[in-house]
Amino acid sequence: MRIVTTLPSATETVAALDLEPAAVSHECDHPPGIESLPSVTASRIDTDGSSAEIDSQVLETADDGGVYDVDTELLAELDPELIVTQGMCDVCAVDETVITEAVDALDTNPEILTTDPHRVSDVLDDLERVGHATGREKRASEVRADLESRIDAIQARTADLKADDRPRVAIFDWTDPAMIAGHWTADLVEWAGGTYGLADAGERSRPREWEEIREYDPELVIVAPCGFGLEQVAANAADLTDREGWDELTAVENGRVWAMDGDHYLNRPGPRLVDTLEALAPIVQPDIFDEETPPESLSEIAVPFETLLDRLEADA
Repeated sequence: MRIVTTLPSATETVAALDLEPAAVSHECDHPPGIESLPSVTASRIDTDGSSAEIDSQVLETADDGGVYDVDTELLAELDPELIVTQGMCDVCAVDETVITEAVDALDTNPEILTTDPHRVSDVLDDLERVGHATGREKRASEVRADLESRIDAIQARTADLKADDRPRVAIFDWTDPAMIAGHWTADLVEWAGGTYGLADAGERSRPREWEEIREYDPELVIVAPCGFGLEQVAANAADLTDREGWDELTAVENGRVWAMDGDHYLNRPGPRLVDTLEALAPIVQPDIFDEETPPESLSEIAVPFETLLDRLEADA
């Protein structure tokens, strides 16, 4: 079956079903080697800029054709039977509207499967939807069962924690403006043994007033901007550290600030969200999980914020 995916989470979902797309998006880079496939999309903004610069570019493109371009000539050449896209956010990845417009220009009529996950359960449902569309129902059920088993193993360790033993957690998925991660993040934090008081499960990510965050006074902060790896998190650290009252947050005073690879983990609603959960658990509840987590398995996903800044200074 000729499949085209237009965002990393879709590519990873298809790969989990032991299928290889005919083409992917310009952002797809997992599993290893997938980046060598043809890309049907391109970004119209410079994603290497600062968080403020990227935000400004996104706002500028809103009235000028959007963030992404689609290679309709390549699509026509590939003649896909299925295109897996998303309808959740027109900034994070090419969305359904852009793909529909591109397909309308083709002579063929591929099926368009649109994902729109806001909870972890939605991500698992999408896995089975893609499995059904590709004739891989059995494989999808097997993958889902394995992911749910891993989730259950974490939940079993934290389910009986009292409220006082659950730290107040804030996870940033953008830093200028400051945005608190929404969607599936509350699920992950709750299962990992924390309290996520700034966003309800399934609620969209959105900018927050800094005073609201200071009033919440998180006991644990994780900085995981959408699309940023650890190096780019470090490069934009001053977006938070220079804010008034940052040093007075309980999380900062107690040295409980972490940086996470938001690009590959927190912000990709695919199978690796369970990897994110398994990385969050020892950060949120180190007394319960840390002994069983080899440091090397965590360091590729998340590192203490100060360690990351020290690393950046040493490389300068």
